[in-house]
Amino acid sequence: MSANEAPLEQDLAVLIETQPDGLAAYLEGVHPADLAKWARNASDGDVTIVFELLDSEQRIELFHFAEDKVSARLVALLDVDGLVEVIESLGADEAVDLLVHLEDDIAEEVLRRVDLERARGLRALQTYDSDTAGGLMTTDFATVESGCRVGDAIKELRQEDERTIGDETGIFIVDEHEVPIGWVSDRDLVTTPIHTPVEDVMAGIPVTVRPTDDQEDVAIAVSRYGLQVLPVVDVQGALVGVVSAEDAGGVYEEEAEEDIRRLVGTSTEEQTHLPVMVRVRQRLPLQVLTVLGGIVTANILRLAMPESKAGDPAAFNDILRYVPIVIGLAGNVGIQASTILVRAFATGEVTPDRELRVLSSEVLVGFLMGLLCGGTTAVVATLIETDIDGAVAFGSAVGIAIAIAITWSSLLGSSIPMICRRLKFDPAIVAGPFMITLSDISGTAIYMLSAHLILSSAG
Repeated sequence: MSANEAPLEQDLAVLIETQPDGLAAYLEGVHPADLAKWARNASDGDVTIVFELLDSEQRIELFHFAEDKVSARLVALLDVDGLVEVIESLGADEAVDLLVHLEDDIAEEVLRRVDLERARGLRALQTYDSDTAGGLMTTDFATVESGCRVGDAIKELRQEDERTIGDETGIFIVDEHEVPIGWVSDRDLVTTPIHTPVEDVMAGIPVTVRPTDDQEDVAIAVSRYGLQVLPVVDVQGALVGVVSAEDAGGVYEEEAEEDIRRLVGTSTEEQTHLPVMVRVRQRLPLQVLTVLGGIVTANILRLAMPESKAGDPAAFNDILRYVPIVIGLAGNVGIQASTILVRAFATGEVTPDRELRVLSSEVLVGFLMGLLCGGTTAVVATLIETDIDGAVAFGSAVGIAIAIAITWSSLLGSSIPMICRRLKFDPAIVAGPFMITLSDISGTAIYMLSAHLILSSAG
């Protein structure tokens, strides 16, 4: 979080609570991007109060910067007239994203009341999956036919709506069949004499994509060819939409985030906003695999370590056989927690006022996974350690010790990124290697000490 975001939250909280009359004047000086970020973690009541004080232009700008979850909350505050105004003012791709959050009958009513040509374009965009080029593209673009001059292209842009002539959109040169044959940037249009044929200044079209192509392939094409806009064509090659470099860059970020979260066994959703049991269910499969692998390892170690004779109490070697499970589980749980927190800090998902709530919920997630994994290990250890006198007590000791070690690792994985941020260190650099090392050492020590104490008490 940047230095000016915390004051914004504090100022809004004070104004909403004690000085509502001064809130409207204060909002005039707030950038819509900052307001959209504030709305991510604000209560529904506070968002409603602020949104109702915004004029139509401020509301449209807020939708432009808001994420999907925030937009879904905001559209619920608008009547049909307000929705029509917003839909007509946003770009086609942004407008379609908003329509997704509406009930079908309300969305249909909105589409019936907007411009016929625009409604036709929005309906076409609605038919594409969100993770395809069609779901990523916009139908707001400008074209001129080959043979025109630069002056004609500039006149065409001036006649287009503001949505069409966004930053760096430029203009496409098409043939008589609407097939794109070239593109001219905004800069070339304003720096080239108006009587120059557009063919003399246009750049070629190195690649086109179909509406059904995967969005990741679209992002790769934009990056590979260094494009500002990528044309999307139908089966006849006619231009039906464009994907901007900004939207393609967003795909890269989205795909990278999904890959990182899947690597640590979590979903692509914002974890700190999910219920505790949902988080446990999403993260548990990775831990189950670790338990199974650890049990196999424990059996392998039985072959290399002296066996306990029938009737003998549990020995030090018996406890050691389950250390790999502890190291694996503690490392996994700690990495999951630290990765989630580091990412949440970077995106503003976790604000200072939420840190304690997030910390307690993450520790609870670790505790519950510790109980489940420890209980499973306890049952299995009891069944396979039949040669040990007091196998039930031994299995219980191992299971309880594992649960304690995992809970501790969850606390480490959550608290270390928070401490790093408070100390002005980059959590992404410090939390990973430091947390893994500390988790392995302390988790193993806690496991050994806990198991020894429990067995000693049982004996």
